[in-house]
Amino acid sequence: METVHLPLIIETDEDGVFIVSCPAFKGCHSYGKTIDEAIANVREVIAMCMEEERPEQLNRFVGFREIEVPSQTAG
Repeated sequence: METVHLPLIIETDEDGVFIVSCPAFKGCHSYGKTIDEAIANVREVIAMCMEEERPEQLNRFVGFREIEVPSQTAG
């Protein structure tokens, strides 16, 4: 079986829940109480997405960058 390497973005929300997104697919997100649970859940979503799109049609993840912007804290 051929494998496809896919990028994941992992964030936390204000309640500490882990949100995982796969930018190779539009709308491919899931969540969990732990990172492992969130990744297991997003695997299921990715499997559903892969049923509809072939690997050569996926969005190409270019990379991750950070920029520095001024903080807008109220004074």
